[in-house]
Amino acid sequence: MTDTVSTTTDPPATLTASAVRQERFHAVMAAVVRRLPLGLSGVVAPSLLGFALINGSTFAVDLGLLTAFRSGFGWPLPLAITLAYLLAFGLSFLLNRNLNFRSHAPMGPQAAIYLAAIGINYVVFILGVGDGLVHLGLEYHLARITAGACEAIYMYSVMRWLVFRDTSRGAASGTRSGPSRRRPKT
Repeated sequence: MTDTVSTTTDPPATLTASAVRQERFHAVMAAVVRRLPLGLSGVVAPSLLGFALINGSTFAVDLGLLTAFRSGFGWPLPLAITLAYLLAFGLSFLLNRNLNFRSHAPMGPQAAIYLAAIGINYVVFILGVGDGLVHLGLEYHLARITAGACEAIYMYSVMRWLVFRDTSRGAASGTRSGPSRRRPKT
């Protein structure tokens, strides 16, 4: 199945099941963001909330797999971390691509950028921070949660502005519509 970009707006009756799920997910994220208190609705993009929901879920998958591989199967920690990480991030890529960022760009180039990003993320945050904290005496679940907080900031930034930067879609890619916050050129 190939990705296609439609130049016209299809009537709701002809939307695919996938498109309906994408629109519902985005509508729920936008509705929740509109109700955020303390002016946060002007700061938080719906894609950030979607990322938090999706990646929070896939992080739970990561921890579950890590526990199964390390405590259940007795695998060495670096192997358990690596396999759990790759499986969870594969799921994250697919869910964010389809539901959160609603990308219709070719998957190949996106996957290549994503693989480079998770490679950097893996070395710096997962092994560097996560395994380093374990070696300093922190329990491996707590070390992984700490590393996860660091990687969340990095991965959202990479996904929003590099991997899923569908320039043809503007506001639909998760950016807020409205007046530009850029200063005029002088």
